[in-house]
Amino acid sequence: MSARLLPIRSTVAAVLVSLCLQPLTVLAHDPDAEVLEVPEVDVVTDRPVAASSQQFIPDKEYLLQPQGRPAQVLRLIPGFIAVEHSGGAGKADQYFVRGFDADHGTDVAFFTDGMPINFRSHAHGQGYADLNFIIPETIEGVDAAKGAYLPEVGDFNTAAAVNFRTREVVKEGIVQAAGGQFDTQRYVLMFSPTKDKVRTLLAGEAYYTNGPFLNDNRYFRANVLGKLTTNFSSRDEFSLTGSYQHAKWNASGEIPQRAVDDGTLDRFGAIDPSEGGNTTRATVRMNYHYDTVSDGQFFANAYGQYYKFDLYTNFTFFLNDPVNGDGIQQSDRRGIYGGDIGYKQRAEPFGMPAIGMIGLQVRVDDIHARLGTQTTRVPTGVTTDSNILEASYEPYVKAELQPASWMRLSGGLRAPLFTFDVNNQCSTCVEQPAGRKTSSMVLPKANLVLGPWFKTEFFANYGQGYHSNDARSAVAIDSVPLARAQTYEVGLRAQPWGPDGVMLTASLWAIDLQSELVFVGDEGTTENRGPTRRRGVEVAARGQIWGPLYFNGHLAYTKSEFTNGDAIPLAPELTAYGALLLQWPEGLRSQLQATYMGVRPLIEDRSVKAPSWVDFDLSERYLLPVKLPHGRLEAFLFIQNLLDTKWEQATFYFESRLRNEAAGVNDIHFVPGNPRFFMGGLAWYF
Repeated sequence: MSARLLPIRSTVAAVLVSLCLQPLTVLAHDPDAEVLEVPEVDVVTDRPVAASSQQFIPDKEYLLQPQGRPAQVLRLIPGFIAVEHSGGAGKADQYFVRGFDADHGTDVAFFTDGMPINFRSHAHGQGYADLNFIIPETIEGVDAAKGAYLPEVGDFNTAAAVNFRTREVVKEGIVQAAGGQFDTQRYVLMFSPTKDKVRTLLAGEAYYTNGPFLNDNRYFRANVLGKLTTNFSSRDEFSLTGSYQHAKWNASGEIPQRAVDDGTLDRFGAIDPSEGGNTTRATVRMNYHYDTVSDGQFFANAYGQYYKFDLYTNFTFFLNDPVNGDGIQQSDRRGIYGGDIGYKQRAEPFGMPAIGMIGLQVRVDDIHARLGTQTTRVPTGVTTDSNILEASYEPYVKAELQPASWMRLSGGLRAPLFTFDVNNQCSTCVEQPAGRKTSSMVLPKANLVLGPWFKTEFFANYGQGYHSNDARSAVAIDSVPLARAQTYEVGLRAQPWGPDGVMLTASLWAIDLQSELVFVGDEGTTENRGPTRRRGVEVAARGQIWGPLYFNGHLAYTKSEFTNGDAIPLAPELTAYGALLLQWPEGLRSQLQATYMGVRPLIEDRSVKAPSWVDFDLSERYLLPVKLPHGRLEAFLFIQNLLDTKWEQATFYFESRLRNEAAGVNDIHFVPGNPRFFMGGLAWYF
């Protein structure tokens, strides 16, 4: 269910978190005494972390980019790369982190305000995580945690967990209009009608682009969000958030390298231009916490989601059906509801500051998933058709202890219990997954933090995590419904030039993932994969270099393989990111970014590899010296792929057949990266 990655605004909660850093003196308090109301004070500081790779990304590091893709913020996380998957921006991105081709989210847990984003047993792929329902300007920061070291995070947290935290209010409203090449347009409205006792936020976004492709994407996305936050008393906080998204698009698909090489297909062309899809997502979530007079906190959160998805793709072209083609349709209809409840308490056993927490997270997915064949989006048959009821019940306990000023200990246990119930709805289908199964496990976590010495902290971490497998494979005989991961990490975090200087981090990590069964949504079949091991190192630096110049960058190297020595297809080996931000004295802010993806194997024997690429982006924002009756005006410019490099996003190696070919051909298939792209606009802050 939801991950409580973020600190809480209340005074008591801030104290609870801060004792992880230093011992605190317990102050006696009379519960009958008058409570003194004090004005709220915003404090900006680094948050206590359990691992060197855990970090908080404030909005100032990504809001310079106006193109409106939430996944772009992920590259600020060391070793994290996100790319478009099918030549159309409406689908979930493909995520790479810590040696995982996490596909659309199988091994990365995504949340917004603690509400899970990943979809279980999705028609297109396990853990499918489409971030496009998030309006980037509504996010005040992102918490990122690598490994599986936090007891409060559950399903899909094998490589990493990411939580997008929405704002309560904005100090200034904003009206923004942007336009660019390929008929690209984006409009944003965001404001806070009330900001005091009741704090509200309203936001809307409309986006359209045809993309660089010969067959227009006609990608349209609309998002709205409303949030209300209030305090019923001086000790609690309640928030209610609702959002709605609708999107539709055309896609060029993954095109074969051989057709581009022989000149029969343009790099931005398509074999089947009817690919594309549409999606609708509505969410509502409630967050509440109450701070007791005895330094405790009760919290309760709940959410509900409605989701509709249709995807039309054609990967193998005419391999299976030389006449009509191999088009498939994947449909997903679902309702999701769940929540969590828990209690945390601060105490000082034997004079040592400590926090104990206990919680329970529950989630239910009621799913209708269907796979069938189609030609130019006209259905021609059914491959699988399933009703799925999947539920999880996940109690956890967590303890934090500081036995000395230079030592912090934290850890706990998580015990997920899953029930899978699959009913086949197609009596004529060859594949008819059906059945019931229950699966559970116990996951220990342990973290040690030493220091600071010489402005440096040292970390050692161990944790077991997991991702659930698709329910249609989970109910099979001898299946592994929950794939266990062992995660390890040692690292350091240093700020040798003081709290306002550059922060340096380094992490040496390992992940061992047990054998798992994967439901291949594109084929409606179950694929058995063996155990894997991943080892890697990450180094990063971020902060103020000098005066108005800021830097954020990282380098990550990973070795990923099956335990028999075979390569893990698509697993990244070397990734890097660097950004320079310069705040000029006359209201101008400039940011230059570079993202690098190294060579990676496409098949197990390493004989075929995807090429490396590097992409440079430039962002400029300028506060116009124009006097307005109310507010201020800002102009912005974004240039993607500044050097106009030819590069590939999602890249695969498999067999396909073109209409003029007598048999199938094993080949590289790829989605071309965008060419140089200009986008600019105006923002009015009022």
